Amino acid sequence: MSDRFTFSVSATSGDARVGEMSTPRGKIRTPAFMPLGTAATVKAMMPESVRATGADIILGNTYHLMLRPGAERIAALGGLHRFMNWERPILTDSGGFQVMSLADLRKLTEEGVRFKSHIDGSKHMLSPERSIEIQTLLGSDIVMCFDECPALPADRTRIAESMRMSMRWAVRSRDAFGDRPGHALFGIQQGGLERDLREESAEALKRIGFDGYAVGGLAVGEGQEAMFDCLDFATGMLPEDRPRYLMGVGKPDDIVGAVKRGIDMMDCVLPSRSGRTGQAFTRRGVVNIKNARHADDPRPLDEACSCPACSQYSRAYLHYVFRAGEIISSMLLTWHNLHYYQELMAGIRGAIAADRFEAWEADFHALRAQGDIEPL
Repeated sequence: MSDRFTFSVSATSGDARVGEMSTPRGKIRTPAFMPLGTAATVKAMMPESVRATGADIILGNTYHLMLRPGAERIAALGGLHRFMNWERPILTDSGGFQVMSLADLRKLTEEGVRFKSHIDGSKHMLSPERSIEIQTLLGSDIVMCFDECPALPADRTRIAESMRMSMRWAVRSRDAFGDRPGHALFGIQQGGLERDLREESAEALKRIGFDGYAVGGLAVGEGQEAMFDCLDFATGMLPEDRPRYLMGVGKPDDIVGAVKRGIDMMDCVLPSRSGRTGQAFTRRGVVNIKNARHADDPRPLDEACSCPACSQYSRAYLHYVFRAGEIISSMLLTWHNLHYYQELMAGIRGAIAADRFEAWEADFHALRAQGDIEPL
């Protein structure tokens, strides 16, 4: 393992790439899906169970952790890895998106964002410098620049103003981060769906220089077709020798389409949140375990899946515990979904390494198009 952050690409298939990030806390196989450990926990999962699904890295949330229990407290207790018992790499987001979407009474200025906590109404200021300070206190392995992400659709003037302020904030984030061997700082490309604004943002980020580059401001309401159209040009604007991270994505077919367009990293709340609401992702699409058709079904969710939910329990049991509101329902369905996502990534990596990603993608879509197994 490297004592610095490094990234290498070992094979390509079209624009899809397979590679590896190396950090002092472990290697991250790419393309990588990062489960959300938003508030120092992947909900309904033990850390060792998350690792057992195949996850190399998880994501923590600056906004939530700064409000509760507090970054200074976590630092005093040995940092986020020790605090939550996850010794492998952690990426933390900057908090900007959550401030925009969750906090009350926001006031956005060049300095940063003043806001009231959605938890207790306490007042806070989040600036590029404070965001980097919090992520440093947490001990994050991959730190994200502080940026603003306007919801789409938005008018071009608003998108351009927001992007340019995010680029000024990127300079301040870079200065605040300094030189931290073994830790990485990622810049975030903005610009909505506008090609020229994405290009302007990418050029600004490359001038500053980062360890990795994220495509931000997508999966915020624009729809899959528009997102893919944007990725068709936005991804290629970022350096080939650095990891490319699509933030907040997504559904399985979003992930496959993003990898096809050169993306190396993704994160999304979907597998864990869906697990808690009775939705299971399978090779044949989404199964709603709450539906009555499963009540007497002795078969597994997915007979090809080796997770505990599929190998040890029936659809009938999973239906029953979900309907009864039992905690084990969230545990088993979340484990299954995270396992499915990591198996999806392993399949993608294998297909790229063998230079057969296009054929693998066709098989992936064909199987999903069949839909769930027939009811008994």
